[in-house]
Amino acid sequence: MQSDKGLTAVLFQQEGKILQDWTGALQEVRRHGSLGGGDTQAQARSFLGAFAAAIRSSTDADLVGRELDDVRALLTDLSRDRALAGFSTTETATFVFSLKQPLFVALREGLADDPKRLSDELWAVSLMLDKLGLFSIEAYQKGREEVIERQHQELLDLSTPVVELWHGILALPLIGTLDSERTQIVMESLLEAIVEKEATVAILDITGVPTVDTLVAQHLMKTVAAARLMGAECIISGIRPQIAQTIVHLGVNLEGVITKATLAGALQTALRKTGQSVQRAQSARTSE
Repeated sequence: MQSDKGLTAVLFQQEGKILQDWTGALQEVRRHGSLGGGDTQAQARSFLGAFAAAIRSSTDADLVGRELDDVRALLTDLSRDRALAGFSTTETATFVFSLKQPLFVALREGLADDPKRLSDELWAVSLMLDKLGLFSIEAYQKGREEVIERQHQELLDLSTPVVELWHGILALPLIGTLDSERTQIVMESLLEAIVEKEATVAILDITGVPTVDTLVAQHLMKTVAAARLMGAECIISGIRPQIAQTIVHLGVNLEGVITKATLAGALQTALRKTGQSVQRAQSARTSE
């Protein structure tokens, strides 16, 4: 792009009007999340300034030149922020694509006496903004993937809480299906808690596990074996009649593992194994 006229000159001469028309178009776009109009205006002003600087030093519409690094960096930050704020892909890409009309109008006014140059500039601007728009979509998708991965990890951590029921006794209530990834998290959480709490008994409560198949049973046994290596004995509670029948039918070997129907029963067994007991207060027995 030449520097004597065309887009470079138009941006220099009409940058204020272009920015005003562009932010006006952005206000019409439905927005979600915490980013308000003031933020959008500031982002548009920063982007247009970086875009104008890139145009002055760029010779083509490719996104390979270092002169466009600032533009890409701004788009990356903006797209990720919008992914976190709950914007849609369309709303994010519209930030770039809505700049086309103000630029086209300004170019038509500035190059009205040169139709061929106008056509060339419009095509070059269209190519550049299309590529920048696609770049913003890619940055947005990466941001969404990061959000989803973080939320997935948080859900896994929340679904495997290790609770200290009594001194030396831990409980790990399991809810949902056990797969390899989750079993690894369960195992790591349990082993860390055994060391931290100096526990000698750990209760794995599977009341919230919908079904127990061979794979789930294998995962449970791996967890039991790992806990034993750390010096803690495991009790599996929540063995419902249907699960008991399934385990027998599958031929799963639970030899050496204490199982209980309820968490209360498992706690009673754990208390006996640790030499502890729970007694009613004297006043409670007297009132009865």
